[in-house]
Amino acid sequence: MAAMSETLSLSGPSSPPASGGAPRKLVVLLHGVGANGDDLIGLAPYWAQALPEAEFLAPNAPFPCDMAPFGYQWFSLRDWSPERLLAGIRIAAPILDAFIDDALGKRGLTDADLALVGFSQGTMMSLHVAPRRAAPCAAILGYSGMLLGPDLLATEAVSKPDTLLIHGEFDDVVPVAALPAAENALRSQGFDVSAIARTGLGHGIDPEGIDLGAGFLKEKLGNPLQ
Repeated sequence: MAAMSETLSLSGPSSPPASGGAPRKLVVLLHGVGANGDDLIGLAPYWAQALPEAEFLAPNAPFPCDMAPFGYQWFSLRDWSPERLLAGIRIAAPILDAFIDDALGKRGLTDADLALVGFSQGTMMSLHVAPRRAAPCAAILGYSGMLLGPDLLATEAVSKPDTLLIHGEFDDVVPVAALPAAENALRSQGFDVSAIARTGLGHGIDPEGIDLGAGFLKEKLGNPLQ
């Protein structure tokens, strides 16, 4: 599996800094299963005002979706058993790590300049990868996701980025119970985490969630222009 990870690289849509200058911050947007980078890059215009010196990258996941004739996946969700999910995310994690390392290196940035934003399976990826990176990123923002292998944090988490999790109360794909479960597991390991359940929302991101995300990212990444 390591050899497979080494041969795969990610690509997808991007949005340059609204300032017109070189990026001083980087926001990596990780889509859900069956989607692609175009699904989340549309958030960039909403957040560009709060983060004018940030570049937004939305890579396509490395594998074709095995449950649809289109789209991509980070790992298979045909089997939701904890063992299979964890095995899948461990294959995808080094691919994402390599993408992040390359993106930061090319821009002369560090993990302190980075935020990971995920939706659904992308949140699973964010919550798995960020705590295992040697240096903490500025923030994790996760929508409608869950934390896989919470018991592994005690031995595998080497970084503890500030985290905001947002989840629809009526989510019929990833149950909202995943929200307090992730919050409690992260908090027990010393993470600064906030969790918000959105009334009336299903499996998605609503305008209020976008605004909350903008405020959180601005706070954690900062705005050198102000």
